[in-house]
Amino acid sequence: MASKTYTAGVKEYRETYWEPDYPIKESDLLAVFKVTPQPGVDREEAAAAVAAESSTGTWTTVWTDLLTDLEHYKGRAYKVEDVPGDDEAFYAFIAYPIDLFEEGSIVNVFTSLVGNVFGFKAVRALRLEDVRFPLHFVMTCPGPPNGIQVERDKLNKYGRPLLGCTIKPKLGLSAKNYGRAVYECLRGGLDFTKDDENVNSQPFMRWRDRFEFVMEAIQKAEEETGERKGHYLNVTAPTPEEMYKRAEFAKELGAPIIMHDYITAGFCAHQGLSNWCRDNGMLLHIHRAMHAVLDRNPNHGIHFRVLTKILRMMGGDQLHTGTVVGKLEGDRQSTLGWIDLLRKSYIEEDRSRGIFFDQEWGAMPGAFAVASGGIHVWHMPALLSIFGDDGVFQFGGGTLGHPWGNAAGAAANRVALEACVKARNEGRELEKEGKDILTNAAKSSPELKAAMETWKEIKFEFDTVDKLDTAHR
Repeated sequence: MASKTYTAGVKEYRETYWEPDYPIKESDLLAVFKVTPQPGVDREEAAAAVAAESSTGTWTTVWTDLLTDLEHYKGRAYKVEDVPGDDEAFYAFIAYPIDLFEEGSIVNVFTSLVGNVFGFKAVRALRLEDVRFPLHFVMTCPGPPNGIQVERDKLNKYGRPLLGCTIKPKLGLSAKNYGRAVYECLRGGLDFTKDDENVNSQPFMRWRDRFEFVMEAIQKAEEETGERKGHYLNVTAPTPEEMYKRAEFAKELGAPIIMHDYITAGFCAHQGLSNWCRDNGMLLHIHRAMHAVLDRNPNHGIHFRVLTKILRMMGGDQLHTGTVVGKLEGDRQSTLGWIDLLRKSYIEEDRSRGIFFDQEWGAMPGAFAVASGGIHVWHMPALLSIFGDDGVFQFGGGTLGHPWGNAAGAAANRVALEACVKARNEGRELEKEGKDILTNAAKSSPELKAAMETWKEIKFEFDTVDKLDTAHR
């Protein structure tokens, strides 16, 4: 037998894991990676190596391959494509048999897809761009604990987006002062207030005290306004046991919704909490803290559209998605793509929005898309145009920064939202006529007029780092 050369470390993979004629099965999990190979590594060899290292293969032929049905279990690289505007990287499309993965386990799927292969020497950079989860796998996952319609029914809020506010400063308020800020925002017209992602149980405000003062504020605001109100009580904790302890106390107090940092807390802890929320009738708000560590580099990591899909399967009723118009990264077309992935029951391949595969969700309910990060009343027409009704618009500084205080900031946001919804329902073009719509509404709302004056010069017009590859043509 002729000896094999391992100069590039990948040549042996091609004959086993490269199958351009492979007939894709409905039950296969499909993934597309953006691969930047080392110099001298052939595209097909690199694609085959990624398929091998993320499924059944290792660096050489092993005799135990003869003890299993490798043809049944191996991943297959079935196509490579150019990346528009990039002479070094290419797309590698890989099909994985569904039997490689434990039912309902996102943890298991991602241990394979983004495990050791991301440290493989034969590639300089590797990014998981998209995944087609077969319906066979989707329906083994728990999905959102409640979903959009059930959440609206529980809150008795229809026909418009929901309004929220993250309490600022992020850290340092006492529990009593925190509760006071919550009360002012809710009585001013917001539906929700929110713990910031890094509010857990620090010395200045232990979690139990915060929960109690916040629930007192919610009850008082509900009595005065006649509306259902809520606050995203962050139950993220150092251990799963402590996480459940905090969730149980929130339930005991009568809180309608809790919050979790699903990436920093870990997928295992998150899916467990999602199941708990379903069993206990609790709404679940999801923050994406740490996502940009994974998704912002256009050549290496995991795209946010993938993180959106796995959150929907693990379970969450609301997910932060960026704003397009605010201070955080995210171009319009990409954002529209993952908003649809979060809410619709079937999404077709659409490269113009970065969607590489059709995705079917079956009976799995959708979740609210949350716009948060550097937004204020001037952004309201664009936000409603981008997100539609099934969104949550969270104005942190855009509420608390109002010169007349939190309640006035909340009132300004509520008036702006209702004016834009009314104009939209009358057939007006929000993004073209937004200034006139808000200016007219401000005639009967001094709070809105002051907010518009305060933030009229505030913009976040920076170039997007992670652009769609189609935009490079």
